[in-house]
Amino acid sequence: MTHFQPFSRCIDAVIYCVYTVGQVVHTLPESEAVFGVTLLADEIFLLRRKDYDQVEVYDAITYRRKRIIAVPNALWLLDMTSCEHFQCVYIVDARKECIYRLDVKGATFKQWNVEDWPSCISVNASHHVVVSCTLVRKIKEFSSHGKLLRELSLPCDVIHPWRTMQTRDNGYIVGHGEVGDAVHRVCKISADGRHIVHSHGGQPGSGRGQYVGPYHLEVSDNESVFVADSVNRRVRLLSPTLDHVRDIMSRDHLKWQPCRLCFDSQRGRLYVADNEFLRGMATSGRVIVYNV
Repeated sequence: MTHFQPFSRCIDAVIYCVYTVGQVVHTLPESEAVFGVTLLADEIFLLRRKDYDQVEVYDAITYRRKRIIAVPNALWLLDMTSCEHFQCVYIVDARKECIYRLDVKGATFKQWNVEDWPSCISVNASHHVVVSCTLVRKIKEFSSHGKLLRELSLPCDVIHPWRTMQTRDNGYIVGHGEVGDAVHRVCKISADGRHIVHSHGGQPGSGRGQYVGPYHLEVSDNESVFVADSVNRRVRLLSPTLDHVRDIMSRDHLKWQPCRLCFDSQRGRLYVADNEFLRGMATSGRVIVYNV
């Protein structure tokens, strides 16, 4: 399969650039570690681990940086996502236990408290914000302005849940497992949060059915699942029932460890935050744009 995208236009002809599936299309600049990447209105938003100007905004066509945004009074920013319906970006501050809402048009911030340690964030089909509270094994659902709508406790063997995304049948896909945990896997959990419907993974390791740090995931329009298997330095593709399909990115594509994902279904692009870790600390990062 091949994707065609206009590269330039003249009076008599259109010149096309050909992108082959399984190809790195572009790499955004290497700088501070990246702890969030999302898309909104043909712009790429990057969340950098630094004291100021944490959000970098790039053109999704030319990949040129357009502007930078500072998150006010931020302490420890961990993840971000966007909502096309409300034209806003949400950012997790784990240390302050809050969510920032960035109104993209007005470049204004609002925030609300989560009341537990948040790690990762997503937006569901109802335009609500789904927050993973890793240390207490909970999922919290908020309105766009921070009203708590729902709170679910996850099964007792889902320890250290990371990114959670809601499916069309109101179930939840979640990756879980931290260094030292007995189980590292990706699960589909029932709508009430009580039962594991499907799972992939188990004892940590590097085999086909194993993970070490499935810290982030994305769900496509057909509910296939992309998983950042961070420590194993690969990105995996699972079926909607969480069967292994293939590894779509490996050490051949990644310089360091994949930590955050964002999927552009319109262009068939996967944005992968690739971070360097030294002595357990993220020191550098970049974003790889990959044609899937």
